[in-house]
Amino acid sequence: MPEEMNRGERKKVALVYYSFPSFVRQDYEILSNHFDVRKVNFRKPQDIPKVMSAVMKSDVSFSWFAGGHAFLAVLFSKIFRKKSIVVVGGYDVAYVPEIDYGQFTEAWTKRAMTRFALGYADRVLVVDPSLKEDAIKNAGISGDNFECLPTGYDYDKFRSKGEKKDIAMTVCIGDDWSRVQIKGVDTFVKAAEHLSDIKFLVIGLSGDALDKVRKMAPSNMEVIGPVQQEKLISCYQEAKVYCQLSIREGLPNALCEAMLCECVPVGTNCYGIPTAIGDCGFYAPCRDPAAAAEAVRKALNSPDKGKKARERIKELFTLERRENRLAQLVEEI
Repeated sequence: MPEEMNRGERKKVALVYYSFPSFVRQDYEILSNHFDVRKVNFRKPQDIPKVMSAVMKSDVSFSWFAGGHAFLAVLFSKIFRKKSIVVVGGYDVAYVPEIDYGQFTEAWTKRAMTRFALGYADRVLVVDPSLKEDAIKNAGISGDNFECLPTGYDYDKFRSKGEKKDIAMTVCIGDDWSRVQIKGVDTFVKAAEHLSDIKFLVIGLSGDALDKVRKMAPSNMEVIGPVQQEKLISCYQEAKVYCQLSIREGLPNALCEAMLCECVPVGTNCYGIPTAIGDCGFYAPCRDPAAAAEAVRKALNSPDKGKKARERIKELFTLERRENRLAQLVEEI
């Protein structure tokens, strides 16, 4: 342990964020176990002085997603000679113009801020190597400051409970149609039409996306909006199959959580999806509802793969690994 930590001193970290989903909260809790962490929520230009003050008073800035808030955190870190860490989420390095998805389909100012954050941060963390490849290609950077550090999962919280039912489910958080397409929810809906005897479940959509998916859903599909984590876990525990039919992903959180609850995974062979599934589930080509339906049918008839899926996530993606490396990284830089 470093000498200054032995003296009871704790380094100061400014956690700069735009939104605060569960995986950002998890890193906040991890960092708080080791350092004095100040949260700063950047939502509008009037928040810039808060970001500047927090960075100036800290040793390290830590930002989830390489958006405008990360640009400010890295910029002020450079000005005040502090260190900076940026965590890539996926959208921030994506360029999928056919469905107008990704930071690099945005205005040049947003693209420039993302390039700056990725290029000048002392360390950029990605949850899957595919995101580094996207960043190098779309942002035109070297990637020399990148490191792969997967997210970690609480296998005591996410676990099987009782009998499983013939349910195939997926989770998609968002309110726009491009999100539905990128996550393969439209493919999931069409796959349900091939398996009318099986219940399909979509969780997490809101706004126009929720309304549109409800209208196109067949009678064997239930579509519900965002739910509390306790309700989500109970759905994982009931479902036999979890589907991740995305056309791109980092390391899918919901997929890993469902696998810990012994759902048999069905996914596309894209980005971080096979990193999570390995040989514990079944695959279907992107945007192929018939193949997805066939994979779901196989998964329903292979319940033994659920236990194997849980053990894979427990072994590869532990909270301890992420906590140890984040704490070490802050000390190193």
